[in-house]
Amino acid sequence: MALLTLFRRKDDAPVRAEARYPALVIAALVLLGLILLIFLFADWLAPYDYRTQSLLKRLKPPSFLGGMPEHLLGTDELGRDVLSRLIYAIRFSVLVALGGTLIGALIGTTLGFIAAHFRGLTEEAIMMLADVQASLPFMMIALALIALFGGGFFLFVAIMGFYGWEVFARLTRGVVIAANTQGYATAVTALGAPARHVYLRHVLPNILSVLIVQFTLNFPQVILLETSLSFLGLGIRPPLTSLGQMLGAGRAYLTSAWWIAVLPGMAIFLTTMSISIVGDWIRDRLDPTLQSR
Repeated sequence: MALLTLFRRKDDAPVRAEARYPALVIAALVLLGLILLIFLFADWLAPYDYRTQSLLKRLKPPSFLGGMPEHLLGTDELGRDVLSRLIYAIRFSVLVALGGTLIGALIGTTLGFIAAHFRGLTEEAIMMLADVQASLPFMMIALALIALFGGGFFLFVAIMGFYGWEVFARLTRGVVIAANTQGYATAVTALGAPARHVYLRHVLPNILSVLIVQFTLNFPQVILLETSLSFLGLGIRPPLTSLGQMLGAGRAYLTSAWWIAVLPGMAIFLTTMSISIVGDWIRDRLDPTLQSR
């Protein structure tokens, strides 16, 4: 029910369109919709296979700068079509960020519920693990895991899932403890409902809005982390592609073929900025202290 506040005020009066959807939020939603379409239909949108090479066409500029008309955004150092690689790079980067964030949210939320339910030594152990995770730079953890287990795509997604779980665990533990003191949870428990029923049917729906906001805040951070690792050559590896990999490969050609690095860099910036804008808007709409304004 908390999600209804996205569209109505506390007194159930309709919210004006300009208040509900600021221009910046509309632009961010449109861009995210475009990214979603690219993610889903990359196979149909890409004009070429992103792995196809042609050394005779290497480092051709975009067509609007006098390049070949069949390569709208030019070609890279191996003659691969930049537009096709950019489309697939968005798909792979979003897939890694989405999968990693979902794994982290699931692990953290589950551990948060366990800590709030059992309390005592179990709670202390989980919070100690969260403290250890928060005290170590995740880049070091990721590098150690990649060096130990290798750099397969699905393994890389699993490694990204370890990022941010401690935030979900702390957040879930706090809101579940607070929810357990509310009248609805106390009444259901007094009627003899099992803990699983109370948590899944009553507590979780009431804290879901908080978790959704945290998800939108964690998602762009995972994208930037994947970009950083791929930029260093430790993330997604050839023949696959990603925005960070394209950015890393194009840094050597910034003066002669700037489009190889600048275009994926712009995609990273616009994607993370759009998610952050929508996440901040959702947080404001779900904040009960702002509903009366």
